[in-house]
Amino acid sequence: MLERPEPNARIQYGALPYRWNLEGDLQILLITSRTRRRWIVPKGWPMKGREPWETVEIEARQEAGVAGVISKRSVGSFHYDKILDEDDRVLLCEVTIFPLLVKRSHKTWREKEQRETRWLSGAQAAALAADAGLRNIIVAFAASYPDSRA
Repeated sequence: MLERPEPNARIQYGALPYRWNLEGDLQILLITSRTRRRWIVPKGWPMKGREPWETVEIEARQEAGVAGVISKRSVGSFHYDKILDEDDRVLLCEVTIFPLLVKRSHKTWREKEQRETRWLSGAQAAALAADAGLRNIIVAFAASYPDSRA
């Protein structure tokens, strides 16, 4: 069950793409935002007629070029201030995160030329993530895999 949002916060859903490398270490995929080049995860607004995890699958494919097995269970949520491009207004957003076990990385995807992608260890991803709440989710997620080098 999803937590109730903070008053006045706009809801978004995000993916936490992950995989294991050939050495068996957990890796997490971060992408850059299009305008400010901050390190984030694929995320987007709710889509009418779709469950949150369905939205996440679409956003991960469009923004990061990845597909796989999405969890229907959230691993947490965080808040961030979204700066609207058109007039620099700030919008409080609450992002609920769903893990996505990546099974396929596409060679081309919709936003490939607009974003950078980077596979990182849990510790590296947490250090690079732009938002404190996202960092906390990454740390907790990586810690749930004790054999990984979080």
